[in-house]
Amino acid sequence: MGRLSGKRAFITGAGGGIGAAIARRFADEGADVGLADINADLLRETAGTIADAQSFVVDVCDRAALANAVNTFATDGLDIFVNNAVAFFYAPLTEMPEDAVDRMLNVGIKGTFWGTSAATPHLIARGGGTIINLSSIAVSFAIKNAAVYTSVKGAIDAFTRQQAVELGGHDIRVNALAPGTVSTPGARSVIEEEGWEKRRLLSPMGRLIEDTEVADAAVFLASDAAATITGVTLKIDAGLTIAGPR
Repeated sequence: MGRLSGKRAFITGAGGGIGAAIARRFADEGADVGLADINADLLRETAGTIADAQSFVVDVCDRAALANAVNTFATDGLDIFVNNAVAFFYAPLTEMPEDAVDRMLNVGIKGTFWGTSAATPHLIARGGGTIINLSSIAVSFAIKNAAVYTSVKGAIDAFTRQQAVELGGHDIRVNALAPGTVSTPGARSVIEEEGWEKRRLLSPMGRLIEDTEVADAAVFLASDAAATITGVTLKIDAGLTIAGPR
């Protein structure tokens, strides 16, 4: 019997990378899953690997559309909600296109707000549940050309703590995952090969992180084994944060 048997989970940004890995692991652990992504092709591909998955092509920046998707899935209940959707663009702040900044803020911050807002009434109706946000170790030290990305993830950490306090009385736990360097297609599009090797060498364990390892941590936070854990940002980084940039 899986650790999430009988649970119903909705994951944003589930078309690929970490979101897809979380969706697959949740399903492996017995959860019924709902998948949301703006990319219909990627979403279809991920859904094809998960039996009975419900998928929703939606932009998390569209509050009404996201709420409609969550409400549709939650007709049969909702226990776990994962705010995973993210937008990437790395550049010096003086060279950041305004549309890229708007997109990163809207997806990363407003998308998390709207997802949490849509999920909360259903979790309360269920008698409690879990919200998992996606942070990053980028909040722990400065990373070149990542001012906007780091700011978004810093906001997610603050939001996680705030919601843990506000929703704790409803037996809703709110936590965040802060992955280290994960080789996803999105990350590969903005980091050159030299950068990957540098990050590997900086890790005390001499390795990068697999998306499945982030998914394993998500399963733990979503499971009853983490029943008293709330308001924390769990780092999955092979020790990179404690070592710091060198």
